[in-house]
Order: sequence, then structure tokens, then C-alpha cells
Amino acid sequence: MPHNINLILTLAGGLSAALILGFITQKIRLSPLVGYLLAGIIVGPYSPGFVADADTATQCAEIGVILLMFGVGLQFHLKDLLAVQKIALPGAIIQIAAATGLGMLATHFFGWSWPSGAVFGMAVSVASTVVLTRVLSDNRTLHTPSGHVALGWLVVEDLFTILVLVLLPALSASGENAADSLMIWVALGKTVLKLAALVAFTLIVGQRLIPLLLSYVARTGTRDLFTLAVLVLALGIAVGSALFFDASMALGAFLAGMVVGQSDFSARAAAEALPLRDAFAVLFFVSVGMLFDPSSVAQSWPLMLTTLLIVVIGKPLVSMIVVLLLRQPLRMALSVAMALAQIGEFSFILATLGTNLGIFPPEAHSALIVTALLSITINPLLYRRIEPALRWLEKRGIGVAKYAEEDRIAPPSPDAQRVILVGYGPVGQNLARILRDNHIEVVIIEMNIDTVHTLHKQGEKVVHGDARQREVLSHAGIEQAAGFILSSSAIPARDVIQVARAINPNVRILIHTTYMREAEALKSLGAIVFSGENEVSLAMSSFLMRELGATEEQIEFERERMRQASMLPKQTS
Repeated sequence: MPHNINLILTLAGGLSAALILGFITQKIRLSPLVGYLLAGIIVGPYSPGFVADADTATQCAEIGVILLMFGVGLQFHLKDLLAVQKIALPGAIIQIAAATGLGMLATHFFGWSWPSGAVFGMAVSVASTVVLTRVLSDNRTLHTPSGHVALGWLVVEDLFTILVLVLLPALSASGENAADSLMIWVALGKTVLKLAALVAFTLIVGQRLIPLLLSYVARTGTRDLFTLAVLVLALGIAVGSALFFDASMALGAFLAGMVVGQSDFSARAAAEALPLRDAFAVLFFVSVGMLFDPSSVAQSWPLMLTTLLIVVIGKPLVSMIVVLLLRQPLRMALSVAMALAQIGEFSFILATLGTNLGIFPPEAHSALIVTALLSITINPLLYRRIEPALRWLEKRGIGVAKYAEEDRIAPPSPDAQRVILVGYGPVGQNLARILRDNHIEVVIIEMNIDTVHTLHKQGEKVVHGDARQREVLSHAGIEQAAGFILSSSAIPARDVIQVARAINPNVRILIHTTYMREAEALKSLGAIVFSGENEVSLAMSSFLMRELGATEEQIEFERERMRQASMLPKQTS
């Protein structure tokens, strides 16, 4: 060919294979991530046919990680990170220590030295940023308390990995003399100062400069300039973090996203500036699959199996125990444990550095690649089983958050009617006000602890907890409730309906859902469903009919017909 088109061939071949295999795996009810990994194996150097350029795919994958972390930072504010520090900080430290210890013990049986085993254990202790955020997003738990803890936990792991990457060359070259020890402490001090400088620069200086820059660009009224400005910020701060602060580009992008997320441009940045995020994130999984050499399985399968057991059993078990010891609910413990039961990009970086420094043998790299492939494949499947497992445990009285009997919401008076309202966002607040104005008692179930504290101060009846838990609904007094309203479309309605019906079969259940396609399944469970799409179509059609001269009777007839078709519970014979 007349010129180098490696980038074009890699994008075309890698994304095409990912599209086909992702579609197939989705159809057979597996995560599309499995298809993306298989696509990487097919276009990789160890399979016949087309071979994508590995270096190009790796760089595209790094862009995907940067854009993904920037997008996460847009919606993850500093107060959310500080709110989970009491769980994420000790939890991550203990889990890293436990995984490192397990790695040392396991590799010692394969004849490795203790220092080699320690580095290997550190490599398997760090979860993948891309996998964790993708799994949490797919299951709508990224912006729940469990999701915030898992993400904060991951940030601590990333910071620890950065320290290891900086100190590892000095440690591998050090001896027993005082000069070597001094060199290690100097390197550690420099790393801590650089990380502190990065955080200070991004969150303090950036908080002043970045909104000014975006405001100046936004005033031009040119959409592509604004998109370009946000992409430059994401990539520029990420690259600057690596070049000037020796931090990871993912961490820099995350901090940049947090700054933009606190400005008035967060929604526009998320909508306009990240159209390529998902495509480049797919290339991360393709690049991981390209590293897999099937012939290595026959030679190193015992080490691979041991590593996989540490990642999918050892790490999650330790994480779950730590969260429970910190007096958090079983639901959070399982969610955090399963979200972290995989390894990814940082593990490969540590493994590559360890191999180059001669710390451990080449088969360690193969073991990590196979473990990454299998754990990334298994992880979404395991995460989906959390809810069935919790329901099974709750039926047997295990893992239920207990409330003191005196703290339970008192039964309503004989002449009062009670409605339980789940969620206190804008819709929930309006519903609560209307119900109170009509002398109906409202009991609110809310996950946001700040909102709960505020409502307590206002004298409202409020319960902090997850409405999918039987004990939470009982504590709110659903046995005596005449109505039960899910005001937020983000709440997993099916799970909540099943628990509510099991306690009070006669309660009227009203559901708010965004999409009409979800309404039929919810109506089959006996709920009255209000779809955002349906209500918008009602309002628009009524306005248009009125403008075209229809009578109020005609408009009301059509509105009632649409409501009857969309809201009534499905009749069963």
C-alpha cells in the first residue's frame, strides 16, 4: 500500500469483530464484554487470518480508559469520594495486603522468591477500571452507595499501584546499605509530593481555570469548538499527569472529570464531548484479547488456575468480610466484592515492569492475561447473581438489616391512610407535597443519607435503606399501607414489586418508568405503570389536537383511551 494505514486497519478490523461477536454474545444472554475479548483473540497475532497492530490497539485502548474515567469523574464529585473514605480506604489497604499475601504463598509453591511473589500479589490485587465502571453502569449501580464505595476503593488501589510503579525499580536495584534505603525513601517522598501536587493543581487551580476556559469557548456558540475543548482537557490533563506528576493517565482524567462535573458544563460535556468513549473502551477489551496465546495454557495451567482462584474467590471474600466488619449491609458487601473480582490494565503494567526488571519469570505475564480474560468474562455474570442470592438469603433471615422495634414507624391512626414513597427526588417531592396536602400520611424510603438527615430534622417519617430489602419495607410499615409508589425510574422496580407483594398482597403499587417497553412486564406483576414516554406523548398530542380544532371531549376521550391502555394492570384469566 502507498502509505501506513495500521490505525485504520486496526480500528476497522477490531471494531468489526467486536460488533459481530458482541452482538452474538448479547443474543445468548452473555455480557458483550465476552464478545469483545473473543474479538481480540481472533484479530490477535496467535490466530490465523487478519492481525491487528498490537501497539495501535493498545494506544486506542488507553484513550478509551482516559475518556471513560473522565466521564466517571463528571458524575462523581469530591464529596462522594470523601463520603466513602471510611470504608474504601481501610478496605482497599486490607484487600491489597491480603491479595499480596495470597500471591506470595501461592507462587512460593512454584519455586518463586518471596519478593517475586509479593509483586505478583500486588498485580492481582488491582481491579480493572474499565470493567468495574462498565459492570456497575450496566447494572445501574454506579451511582448508588455501593457503586461509590467500589469506585472509591478502586481509586485507592490505583494510587497504591502508582506508588509501586515508582518504587519498584529502586527496590529491585537496592541492597542492604543505608544509601539504598535512603534512595527508596526519597523516591517514596517524591511520589507522594507529586500526587499531592496533581490533586491540588487539578482540584484547586483547575477548579478556577477550567470553567473559565469552557465558558469562554461556549460563548462562541460553536458546538465543535466546545467538544474539542472538553476532549483537550480530558486528554491534556491525563497526559500531563503522566509526564509531569508520574501518575496514571486514568487518575488524571478522573480528576479532570470531577472538576468539570462541578461546573455548569457537566451535562453538556457528557452529552457532546464523549461520543467516542464507548468505541475506544471496546478497544481496551480487544487489546486484552490480542495478548492471549492459547499454547501457554498447556505449559502454565496450574499457575493460571491458582491466580484465577485468588482473583475470583480470595479477593472478593476478603473484601466482603472487611465491608461487613465495617458494619455495612450485606448487599453492599456483596456488590463491592463482586465488582472487584477481576483484574485488568494496571495488572498488565505491573507485570510488564516486573518482567523487564527480572523480578519474576515470563509465565507470570501469561497467567495474568488468562486470569484477566476469564475474570472479565465471569465478573458480569457473577454480579448479576447478587440479587437472586440476596433474595435467597433474606427468605432464610440471613443478611437482613435489623431495626430496633422501638425505631419502627408506628402504625397509622384508624382514620388515616398511609402511602409509602420510594425515592425523594423532584418527582417524589411533588408527590409527597400533594399527598400531605390531602391529609394522606407519607412514609419515605430514601438511600441518600444526607436527604434522610434533612427529612428527619423536618419531622418527616423517613427510612434509610434499600427498598428491595424486606426488612426495610416492613420497618416503613408496608403492612398497613394503602399505596406504594416508586417515584424514580432508576429504582429496580421488578425486585421491589416482588418484595412488596410478598408482604402486603393488597397494596396498590404505582411505578414510574422511563420507557414504555418496560411497562408491560411491570403491569404483569399487578402494578399501575406511568411511563415518561407515554405522558410526554399524551401532552404533545393533546396540545396538537387542540391547535387543530378538536373539542375538549375528543381530546379527553383520546387521553383516557391512552391512559387505559398504558396504565391498567394486565388482566389475567
